[in-house]
Amino acid sequence: MAAAVALCVLAGGTPTAAAEPGDALHRLVDVAAQRLSTADPVAAYKWINGGPITDPARVTQVLDAVSADAVGRGIKAPYVQRVFTKQIDATEGIQYTRFAQWKFDPALAPTTAPDLSESRSAIDGYNQTMVDEIALHWDSLSGPQCRSDVDEAVATVIAERTLDPLYQQALTAATSSYCDTI
Repeated sequence: MAAAVALCVLAGGTPTAAAEPGDALHRLVDVAAQRLSTADPVAAYKWINGGPITDPARVTQVLDAVSADAVGRGIKAPYVQRVFTKQIDATEGIQYTRFAQWKFDPALAPTTAPDLSESRSAIDGYNQTMVDEIALHWDSLSGPQCRSDVDEAVATVIAERTLDPLYQQALTAATSSYCDTI
């Protein structure tokens, strides 16, 4: 080990710890959680403005954009469409839950919300990062350890972000197709 550290130092680098299981997919899962966090402000905007939760035109726009980006990186469009469809479904699930909560107790309903364009801009950025991470870690996503790595990354992100049960369920659903690379 000392020789490896010395060689690394001589080469101008610093020694790094061995990668832990799930580490390669941590950023992908963490960005998925960040993307889910847009569900509350989007739901608030839609609640206040009387908009529907589902937006088929926006879904098509997102799926077309991530598919084109992925294909340009050698990733099959159907895979990326599955991943992002699960992500969108999980986000909509949070929004439906919020609408139900606000319907049951109107005192909890929001009275202000950021403009939808702000949330969509953030979502577009998260989408780009997720496609970047998928391309970067394709070998892990298509490898035999994928499911255990995803499960570990999900557990780590849940703990790090102290996600409540709704967001835990949403993150688990959003990441459920990551290993279905065929």
